[in-house]
Amino acid sequence: MPKPANLNSSSPTRSSQKTAKTTTSTFSWHLSFITLILPITLASILFRLDPFQPAHFPADVMSRSITAAPASNDKMRGGSEAMAEGHVDGPEDVVYDAATGFIYTGCSDGWIKRIMLKESAAGDSGVQNFVRSEGRPLGVALHRNGELIVADADKGLVKVTRDGKIELLTDEVEGLKFKLTDGVDIAEDGIIYFTDASYKYSFKDFMFDVLEGKPYGRLISYDPATSLTSLLVSNLYFANGVAVSPDQQFVIFCESILRRCRKYYIKGPKKGSIEKFVENMPGYPDNIHYDGEGLYWIGLSTSPTYGWELALRYPIIRKALAMIVKYVGKPDMEKNGGAVSVDLEGNLKAHYYDAHFSLISSAIKIGNHLYCGSLHYPFIIRLDLNKYPAVPTAAAA
Repeated sequence: MPKPANLNSSSPTRSSQKTAKTTTSTFSWHLSFITLILPITLASILFRLDPFQPAHFPADVMSRSITAAPASNDKMRGGSEAMAEGHVDGPEDVVYDAATGFIYTGCSDGWIKRIMLKESAAGDSGVQNFVRSEGRPLGVALHRNGELIVADADKGLVKVTRDGKIELLTDEVEGLKFKLTDGVDIAEDGIIYFTDASYKYSFKDFMFDVLEGKPYGRLISYDPATSLTSLLVSNLYFANGVAVSPDQQFVIFCESILRRCRKYYIKGPKKGSIEKFVENMPGYPDNIHYDGEGLYWIGLSTSPTYGWELALRYPIIRKALAMIVKYVGKPDMEKNGGAVSVDLEGNLKAHYYDAHFSLISSAIKIGNHLYCGSLHYPFIIRLDLNKYPAVPTAAAA
């Protein structure tokens, strides 16, 4: 009788199974390794070959601490109303015409809209499509004759007549075209002061200007009487909001990335010189407006978060972020958007913000209310300053 097979002894079949398992395991390990390493290798190659080369920001500015306002309201969203909700898209700047009761704003779809000011922000608040610029209207200023002057990011500096006709005033200075016309204000003598945030990057690519860290911004003037466009200040870091001082002696201009606003003198013995106005702000300034009551109101897009501050200090991080923006999309790094009030001497007085707000771009005070524009919300933020005031901070107390 034949002996039964020894179940403990190796057989060709079991040996083949073990070999197959080993081969499969090895293949899976190699596949996982390749899946992990290949994207890293490709990303490393792209990183090295990409021509985008960020620069260091001024060391003296980056080393400064944040100056807090003596009073604040850090729950701004809770008391806010959504004005013209669903009828405005990205109302970047706002200006008020007291003669007609309209607020004007430029939206992301190219429309300049006007909203009738009412006691309540509910409903459409009488929103009207005023005129379409076919560009991206940003800063807006109201001339005494009722005409609008608009800093259109795509087109340049434009005038909008009271009956809605658009006229291009200027789109270049000293032979260099504007790429991102941004903030604007008008002096009593009619001269228009405005900024070109970047002569290299357009509005849709503004993040690359921020991340590159080079001063492509300019402060410019335009004289309607002579049609003369003049370059006043160059080498600015994302030049943004503009406001003529109430005494007409100087123009305040904001440099968003450096968290500061400075003064450029347009009259008197200091004409042509630059002085600091407010520095080390608790956020990145955008548009600036004077309220006629001794205060400037400045929109703050976001607070200096740890991630942003780290990126601004190290060019290599900004290059990595640029690659993400280019190939994936802009990461969400903004919070605590809001506005600050600043007195005539450049002292911070109050800070309104909320962790859930971002990319707040402007603020104007009308009566007891603060109206804020933004780059992406489908409404204008309205806050009753009497009901929801800024209260003294612990440091101030």
